[in-house]
Amino acid sequence: MKGNWSIVRQVLHRRFSTLRSSTPSSRLSIFARPLVLPPNSTSSLIARNSLFTASTIGPSIDFNFSNTSLPHLRNFGSEAGGENGVVIVKSEEEFINAMSKAQDESLPSIFYFTAVWCGPCRFISPVIVELSKQYPDVTTYKVDIDEGGISNTISKLNITAVPTLHFFKGGSKKGEVVGADVTKLKNLMEQLYK
Repeated sequence: MKGNWSIVRQVLHRRFSTLRSSTPSSRLSIFARPLVLPPNSTSSLIARNSLFTASTIGPSIDFNFSNTSLPHLRNFGSEAGGENGVVIVKSEEEFINAMSKAQDESLPSIFYFTAVWCGPCRFISPVIVELSKQYPDVTTYKVDIDEGGISNTISKLNITAVPTLHFFKGGSKKGEVVGADVTKLKNLMEQLYK
């Protein structure tokens, strides 16, 4: 094994020594020497005031984060959000309470079963937020199937895919949408809750 490393060292030494000898020394000196500027020259002011080191070739624009508008970044998580009429369920107790409100108290509600890793859930999440704004009397419960305490309770509901939405009205389950079918979701909500 020791012999193999010495061969590798010899090969690398040969390659780098030929690289150094093939590069003209005048070229190396251009890249190796530091840029020295008089303190009050335009180039030194640009270099001091900009985010990036300015070159002396071409014009430079001062860059300041405080006056730059950054594009609005979209959240790529599957969260529909805690506000806007969507209630995030994080424990088995919360899930049982929400289910009893839907079944026993006959409150119109939607159970949105999702997962953080689910691409279609991320696609349909903004649609669910918008629909929860359109139907303020309907409570939407967002349930992450990977939450520790909830997974046992969810297994009893036969959730086989995400996103899955269960629609409750009058104390019983009236419909189900499996997958990110936006038109089916909108039509079912309009049919049940208008």
